[in-house]
Amino acid sequence: APMTRNHSPDNIPSEASAAYYRRRAAGGVGLIITEGTCPNHIAASGYPDVPYFHGEERLAGWKAVVDAVHAEGGKIAPQLWHCGGMRKRGVMPEGDVDGYTPSGMNVPGKVTRHVMTQQDIDDVVRAFAEGARDAQRLGFDAVEIHGAHGYLIDQFFWEGTNQRTDGYGGSMAARGRFAVEVIEACRAEVGPDFPLILRWSQWKQQDFTARLASTPQLLEAFLQPLIDAGVDAFHCSQRRFWEPEFDDSDMNLAGWVKKLTGMPTITVGSVSLDQDFVSQPSEGDGATSEPASIDRLLEMMDRGDFDLVAVGRALIANPDWPKVVRSGDTADLQPYNKDLLAELA
Repeated sequence: APMTRNHSPDNIPSEASAAYYRRRAAGGVGLIITEGTCPNHIAASGYPDVPYFHGEERLAGWKAVVDAVHAEGGKIAPQLWHCGGMRKRGVMPEGDVDGYTPSGMNVPGKVTRHVMTQQDIDDVVRAFAEGARDAQRLGFDAVEIHGAHGYLIDQFFWEGTNQRTDGYGGSMAARGRFAVEVIEACRAEVGPDFPLILRWSQWKQQDFTARLASTPQLLEAFLQPLIDAGVDAFHCSQRRFWEPEFDDSDMNLAGWVKKLTGMPTITVGSVSLDQDFVSQPSEGDGATSEPASIDRLLEMMDRGDFDLVAVGRALIANPDWPKVVRSGDTADLQPYNKDLLAELA
């Protein structure tokens, strides 16, 4: 699963980055989805030392990552990520650039960010498309578009932060228009056969209880335009993979998306650990997430609820997690602690 690491000085993936991803490929990961990487837009980044996905030196760094993963027989997709309103002024190297949002809001009701114009929208769509094109050119095997967790695309999806009165706001279909344009532009650059994955979530960093679709019928209506635009698979983000999405069924979000659309889905959320990422304290009691059973995960996968499983924190603690799990020696799995984020290992 994509995990922001903040270990790219000058926003360039380093030799350490290539070695980090290579270790996961050698450990048995079938498809690596990279940490979020920012396309060529002035307000895309919201955090220090994250890798960018534009510029000759940065793309050369990513090419080294691709080659390292392929050398171990793995596949890899970059996650193209625009932070939207999560960006705060002062994050370098862009400095005083405001976060870009549909309606000036990073949280509902508080106008503290830049309101995007039509030109801004067109520029961001173009930046995503250029990123997809460069990913294909560099030899990546797919592209993931980050449309989850309250970042820019999700801020267009979410009525709480999208109060526009033009063609990008109002109805569910209109709030999805920005994402549709991003996907269509990416598809136009990479052609019909290059996989495009969309990561999306009901929950937001700004509101864990938020929901884009409160019923299966609304969920189907939300998804169909995205499929028509060119999405090949949905990465359905939950904080806890085992939680049912709707009443009267034990299926999770990825299960419902697959049931309603027939499209391939990826599940994620505290796989193989006893705490979710958001709830885990930084220090003191509970600062370590212990290994947990994956029996429930396997039951859900065996009945066809989803096609792929994304693993994040457990894979930081255990680069060979897939090999260990396949061997059955799960007693050897190490716990996850946030201290592990201090270095690339």
